[in-house]
Amino acid sequence: MKRIFTIPLTFIALSLIWLGCKRNATTQISDPLYTQLKGKSVHLPNGWSLTPVGRSLDLDDLPLNLVVSPSQKYLAVTNNGQAIQSITLIDAKNETILDSQPIAKAYVGLSFNHDDTRLYASGGNDNRIIVYSVADKKLQKTDSIVLGKPWPNKISPTGLVVDEGQERLYVVTKEDSSLYICSTTTKKVLKKVKLKAEAYGCVLSPTQQELYISLWGGAAIAVYDLKSGRLSHHIPTDKNPNDMVVTKDGKYLYVAHGNDNTVSVIDLHHKKIAETLTTSLYPEAPVGSTPNAVALNAEEDVLYIANADNNCLAVFDISEKGRSRSIGFIPTGWYPTAVKTIGNRLFVTNGKGFSSKANPKGPNPSLAKVPMDKGPNPQAYTGREEYIGGLFKGTLSIIDRPDQATMDTYSRLVYSNTPYTKSKELKAEGEKGNPIPMEVGASSPIKHVFYIVKENRTYDQVLGDMKEGNGDPSLCLFPEKVTPNQHALAREFVLLDNFYVDAEVSADGHNWSSAAYANDYVEKSWVTSYGGRGGTYDYEGSREIAHPRDGFIWDHCKRAGISYRTYGWFVAGEKATIASLNEHYAPSFKGYNLGYMDIDRQKAWEADFDSLLAVGAVPALTTVRFGNDHTSGASVGKPTPYAAVADNDLAVGRFVEHLSKSKIWKESVVFILEDDAQNGPDHVDAHRSIAFVAGGYVKRNFVDHTMYSTSGMLRTIELILGLKPMSQYDAAARPMWRCFQATPNTTPFEAKEPGVDLYQKNVAVNKNSKRSDSFDLSQPDAIDDYVFSEIVWQTVKGENSVMPAPRRGAFVRLEQKDEEDDD
Repeated sequence: MKRIFTIPLTFIALSLIWLGCKRNATTQISDPLYTQLKGKSVHLPNGWSLTPVGRSLDLDDLPLNLVVSPSQKYLAVTNNGQAIQSITLIDAKNETILDSQPIAKAYVGLSFNHDDTRLYASGGNDNRIIVYSVADKKLQKTDSIVLGKPWPNKISPTGLVVDEGQERLYVVTKEDSSLYICSTTTKKVLKKVKLKAEAYGCVLSPTQQELYISLWGGAAIAVYDLKSGRLSHHIPTDKNPNDMVVTKDGKYLYVAHGNDNTVSVIDLHHKKIAETLTTSLYPEAPVGSTPNAVALNAEEDVLYIANADNNCLAVFDISEKGRSRSIGFIPTGWYPTAVKTIGNRLFVTNGKGFSSKANPKGPNPSLAKVPMDKGPNPQAYTGREEYIGGLFKGTLSIIDRPDQATMDTYSRLVYSNTPYTKSKELKAEGEKGNPIPMEVGASSPIKHVFYIVKENRTYDQVLGDMKEGNGDPSLCLFPEKVTPNQHALAREFVLLDNFYVDAEVSADGHNWSSAAYANDYVEKSWVTSYGGRGGTYDYEGSREIAHPRDGFIWDHCKRAGISYRTYGWFVAGEKATIASLNEHYAPSFKGYNLGYMDIDRQKAWEADFDSLLAVGAVPALTTVRFGNDHTSGASVGKPTPYAAVADNDLAVGRFVEHLSKSKIWKESVVFILEDDAQNGPDHVDAHRSIAFVAGGYVKRNFVDHTMYSTSGMLRTIELILGLKPMSQYDAAARPMWRCFQATPNTTPFEAKEPGVDLYQKNVAVNKNSKRSDSFDLSQPDAIDDYVFSEIVWQTVKGENSVMPAPRRGAFVRLEQKDEEDDD
């Protein structure tokens, strides 16, 4: 049957699980296992928690795929992170790592041959398939199959599968959207077939007569008929189909959809969807579960689905086709990317590990029990320190198949780790009479929201010198002399010293900042280019596959009939990068270009704003990009880091001043954040960043230690505008209502002139200027960002000074007591 029949049944099962978990959470039911596991939970900077179960092995950066050899003797993992890429061989029986071989470039494709003697692995943007021999429990690179010249030639193999009987290797790609048919004997490409969209994976039918290809960017499964040598069918699916598994009888194909909360059950005889399984914890949830892997048990009556962004497995009883039902959920590590079964064991790769592994002795404020106005003891902060892009030290969880009682406990844990609930979509925490409504659609005295997005700074880099907050002055690169306006905003309005960005870098940061979500394509692709392994910057509206299912905040405004306008954000070459911004952007406002001053951008906004104000046409939502705090490093002839950051600071100050002296100041609010915090160290956590809020109803001279996030700022904006949440993340996030008061204060803001020369240029020719000159600064992060951060540090502190590396917080800070009680 179709979705219309099956989903209600699935929802009933999910609802029963939820009701049971809710009941257990609110009554004192004895469950020693739950108590034991819950005591080991790890809190993430985004407000979610982890309680990984089972045994584990440490892997390298961002494992994206896991395969089982035909004999089930071996497991192989491809690690595809920013810092280290490798192929790992594992003894499945003894649960030990046998070998790990570094690989220059890799991606998700991985397949054993029929007798476990060879392993084929995608060579990523080297545009080749690496062939390993498997002998004496070791991997040995023996050969490769070349698909084409390396990057910048755009091929990029993703999924692959071996047909040993026909001596064929089938490879699909995401850059030239093709199927390559190769000979496993001659190592030559025999045929290339063009596909309709970027591909993720491919699997053979049990009869080896058909090949099923998930069109990652095409919302469809392509069927390639091996006998006729042509594409015979395209089966429409939900967005971003990725991992697949086919039943042994060849009747059904299960397909996960990373840009939706669903798995399609495809009837392969009729070439159509027979059933759709919803994997989210609540029915009709917005995007945010990100199912990206599927596996069947040996009896093929149970389906396991890896929900990357819910940090769990969803488990379905599929014994009765067309009437699948949810069994429950199993908690995993952070961002599970692959799942496989052997006997009664589940093997799950956790793309971002367990969090605490990255810094086991690092900031652990949840255990420090320190007063909120003092913060954790900086002297206690030690541990591994890496650039944030290389933080993803993955793990392999090995979980014994739970019985129903254990499954119930596991489900309860998953629900307790998840701050999102269905009720939060329409109702949020707050206080009566506060300008931030507690219900979607309720009125607010604030009529105009101005949302400014900047680039890449941590809290300590800018506000570490403010004694009022939890800062480390030794890490402050751009103190009050350089950033007087941001210091003034924090001091005169609200100082936020516990704000965390949801992103790691700009690639996912602009999606998180505009949609409260980065889909599976974004999360699995940015690490390649950021690691210097080829790839393009696809993340600010320029590529459809990277768009969230329901679009960005402007798309949501358009559907809700809310007026909006953008200045330089999601605009490239003076053209909008997404359709909803056509006719809704200011052509006179220049987009990202470090050669153009932010104070000139502010002047362009001011002129446009004044013209709109004069005719009563200021929109409800204004989005603005001031990005020069990124800086050009030490590049000769470019602004010094001080000058670039001061330019950015003055633009922000003048923006707020001009708005504060306008007739709509009382009913306006300005939110300001960084899209990410990758460019430097912070003594609490690498995700902690600066954020500001100013406006007629914003509190004055207030310090707010509440933990907020990118998604929480977006939720606050949505509540003001009357918008529903865009994802599970903003639905779950805490709104910033504590920053607001019921009685307006319309005292205008006065911009401060910086204590540095805005027009000072880098003149010294040294190792850092030479490195800076080699960087491509036309896009936010088309560079080695750790090196760039070091250059900025040394340009400010001295060429021979050592940059403290970012801290990696395993835990976020304790919430205020009343918030703990609310939780």
